[in-house]
Parts: sequence; structure tokens; C-alpha cells
Amino acid sequence: QNRLPQEITYRVCASYEEVARAIEEMTVRGAPAIGVAAAFGVVLAAVEAATHGRPPAATVERALERLGATRPTAVNLFWALARMRRRWQEVRHTAPAAVAAALEAEALAIYREEEEANRRLAQFGKELVPYGARVLTHCNAGALATVGYGTALGVLRAAHEEGRLKMVYADETRPRLQGARLTAWELTTLGIPVTVLCDNMAAYLMAQQKIDLVIVGADRIVANGDVANKIGTYGLAVAAHYHGVPFYVAAPTSTVDLQVASGKAIPIEQRAEEEVRLWEGKPLVPAAARVFNPAFDVTPAALISAIITEKGILRPPFEAALRTLG
Repeated sequence: QNRLPQEITYRVCASYEEVARAIEEMTVRGAPAIGVAAAFGVVLAAVEAATHGRPPAATVERALERLGATRPTAVNLFWALARMRRRWQEVRHTAPAAVAAALEAEALAIYREEEEANRRLAQFGKELVPYGARVLTHCNAGALATVGYGTALGVLRAAHEEGRLKMVYADETRPRLQGARLTAWELTTLGIPVTVLCDNMAAYLMAQQKIDLVIVGADRIVANGDVANKIGTYGLAVAAHYHGVPFYVAAPTSTVDLQVASGKAIPIEQRAEEEVRLWEGKPLVPAAARVFNPAFDVTPAALISAIITEKGILRPPFEAALRTLG
């Protein structure tokens, strides 16, 4: 995902360490995709042990620890690894080949469940998109960020199939340009009309009454309904609230973390200065200047019109609504 849209290529990971690096380097990105990739990383650890005739315990435990340390904000990572750990505990005393087979089956189940969840939430979410809608989205919450369909972009795919969309506006999403590079690529590939905006143009369009709704994905939704998502999401929510534009979040229940009370407790990943300092290896920022580069921000529940999940559309008050997900 670092090479699109100029080049379509596939990276094959043959070990859990390669999966971990792919997640850290954002070759794999997007909360659901990170979780699924990490699950298969655990499988590779078990396969490695079985291939070399070793008891898998040490290798699997190292993989769980290493993969869990890759990125701190998206809860899908920890949700998927918790499932893999539970399955590992159930089969750890069987033969190495049986352990690998059981973990592979669990990872495949996670993959299939996540894809089906995306498709179901898209069917719920499309009903929020009026005919002739002009929709703004931020970052990338499509097939590239999930496991084949999409969350926020899944809703837009379903809406497009019914002829509801007039235009999708995609924020370029600095500093890694996931909107300009990935969202625009996905939408054009699907034949959905898209216009790319610099991040600082969205409020202007809202003031011109050219945006009917905003829909974004999420990396973590906590108990009170606060949402962590790609940096810049909070600013869009503030602008949408001021202009009376509905602001929707689309995410599967694997993104919900009821163990965290509010967004104040969500760990926010700080990424390398070079992501902002350099562009294609060339400096953009004076060497003596510092760079602040948080990967995510938190949107308060009060700014969110609805949360779209595979179990239905949740409305405020979110604290009570989220508890109904079970």
C-alpha cells in the first residue's frame, strides 16, 4: 500500500517477523486488515515450528508479543490476537502440525467473519445516504484497509450500486496521502466519481453547502462512543457539526473496545518525523525545525451522528447503544 497508485504489487510474508514489519511500515494498514494480517502472522509462527519439528510454544508466544507491539491504537489488532491466543491455549498440547492447522482455521474464520461484517454494515449504512448525495470521506476505509470490501467505503459501494451517489470527496489525508493514493484509486477502479481535496479544503466545501454527509472508518470505538481514527478526523467532525452536516462512523464490532471508558485513554501512535519531513527522499522541512506527527486523533461522541456496525445503526446516547452489541 506504499506503492499505489503508481504500482500494483504484492508482498509475500513468510514469517511472523515479516508480517510485523509490514504492519509497522504500513504495507498493511487499516484497522481490520491489521488484525487479520496479525492473525495469519501467528499461523506462520506455528507453521515455522511444525516445519522444523519444534514444540511451537516459544515461537507462538514470541509472535503474539511481537505482533502486539506493532501499532498501539487500532484495537482490531489486539482483538484478533486475543482470539488467536485463546485458540492457541486450547490446542497447545497437541502435535505441532495440529496446532498450525487449528490456528490457520481460526485466522481464516476471522478473515471471513470480518468480510461478512463489512458487507452487512454496508447494507445498513447505505440507507443513510440520500439520492444525489455528495459525500466526504477521510483516509482510506475500503477494501485495502479491511479484507476485501470496506467499512466507510463499503457503505459508499453499496450506495453507488443503488445510484445514490453524485460525488465522493476524498481528503488527501496528510502526511501519507491514503485518501489521494488509496481511496481515490479504489473508487476510480469501482467506477465511483471521486474528487480529491487537500485536507484544509473540506470546511470550505461545507460552507458552500456542497457536502451532504461525512463518513469515516475507525481504529477504536470506546465505551462512551468516542472514536479514534486517522489524524484529521476530529477537525472534520468539528466542521461538520458547525455546518449541520451529518457525521457518520462505519466500523465492525471488532473495532469496539468497551474496556476503555473514553477517548482520553486511547493510546495515540506517534510516527517518525521523516513522514512529514521528507517527500520521496527530498526534504520539505528545515533541518532545525521539529516535526509533530501523531497518526490518529479522537473524535468525541457528541460530534457523531451515528455509528454503523454489522449489527445495525447506533444512535446517541452511544454508551447505552454500544452495550447492546454484546
